[in-house]
Formats: sequence, C-alpha cells, structure tokens
Amino acid sequence: MGEFVGMTVLITGASSGIGLATARAFGREGARLILIARRESRLKQLQDVLASTHGTESRVLPLDLRDREAILAGLEGLSDDWRGVDVLVNNAGLALGVDPLHRGEPDEWDAVIDVNVKALLIVSRTVIPWMVARNRGHVVNLGSIAGRETYPGGAVYCATKHAVRSLTRGMKMDLQGTPIRVTSIDPGLVETEFSVVRFRGDHDRARAPYQGIQPLTGEDIAEAVIWAASRPPHVNIMDMTIFPTSQASSVHVHRD
Repeated sequence: MGEFVGMTVLITGASSGIGLATARAFGREGARLILIARRESRLKQLQDVLASTHGTESRVLPLDLRDREAILAGLEGLSDDWRGVDVLVNNAGLALGVDPLHRGEPDEWDAVIDVNVKALLIVSRTVIPWMVARNRGHVVNLGSIAGRETYPGGAVYCATKHAVRSLTRGMKMDLQGTPIRVTSIDPGLVETEFSVVRFRGDHDRARAPYQGIQPLTGEDIAEAVIWAASRPPHVNIMDMTIFPTSQASSVHVHRD
C-alpha cells in the first residue's frame, strides 16, 4: 500500500489496455476507484479481482462515452462520498481506420472525436468543479505522440490528440491560482487492444506495428501515471512523452 490509500481515482476506459493497467496500479496503492467503460462485464470482473487481491473499494459505471447524457447521469448519480475525486485519469480513446482523409468515413470521425475529445471535456467539466470546491485534485490526460506529430492515414486521430494536448494546457491555465495539477502523458507504440479496434478486428494488421520491436505495455504507462500523481504537491509534471527504445518518432521505428 502506498500514498494513495483512501484517495479516490476516476479512470475512463478502464476495461482494457492502459486504463486497465492504471486501475490495477492504483488498486495496489490503496486507492478507491471509479471505473468507467462501455463493457460492464469487464468492469465487474476487474472490480472483483481488485477487491479479492487488494481489498479495493470501487464503483463501476458502464457508460457509452459517446453519450453525453449518460456520462452526466452516471457521474451526477455518484453519492457525495464518491465525488471527492483526487485523481481523474482521462484515458478513454480510440482510432478507427487508416484511410486517407478524402476516403474517410464521417461516422467513424464522429466516434473518434466524441470519445477522444468530447467525452474528455464532459467528464472534466463535471469532475473538476468538485476538485475546485475541495481545493485539491489532479487531472491526467492520456494523449499520444499523435498529439505532437501527424502521420499519413491518421489525420483525424492526430487532430483529436492535438486537441487533448491543447486542452491540457488550457486546463492548467484556467486552473491557475488553485492547487489542482494537470498532466498530459503522450505514449508512442503501446501494444494493447487499441490497434485491433483501429483495424476493425483484423488481428494480423493489428500486430504489424509491433513486429520486430519491444513495444511499451499498458503497465509502463500506468507506472508513469502513478509517478506523476505521486509527486509532492508543489510539483506539476506538465507533460511526458514515452517511447519504446526502438522508436524515435511516430514514423521512425527500428525493427530487428
């Protein structure tokens, strides 16, 4: 158990990948967890594992993060003792396809923008006032190297992650004068279910970006989230870029 004992941590996209690893990491550290994702069965399975392994107290909110009213109803339905969120991890995100912009699918653009940008805004707009009222808190936004660079076939996804980077800086400016901290963590190649979704269930294509390298894991990024959130109150880690050693940019990757 660590310094997060008794603290409340809210994680979006908690059912897989980086979100799942982050939930496990905070659970080990003694935090209470609010777990948000679309797949209720996975959330409940995680809830049971954390309770049996670490005695973690948690609440699950199975929400479609494209549905603003569902987000608001789920968060506003929390009892007062669960609104004292100490750390908000805006992790949920997705990419769909690698088509050139002029051959892209507008419905897929809507999904990517809704989850990567609008859901982050709505969750933050609801939770940050609770932090301001308590005069404490930390917002961690999961960005991407795609928020610092742009690559072919990724225009819309990259645009959403550039938005996350901008929103992170704007949050910090708007919260100036409060003790609330804001962090953006921007990973490179992390092997999770992310690529399976992006390639619409084609597992062979999803594995290709990670062949010939040792990619990052969800646990690597979770460790960075824990580290940033555990700094002394006067220290704000504003942003972090994390690559596997074999990666130098979004398009420069050495493969064996």
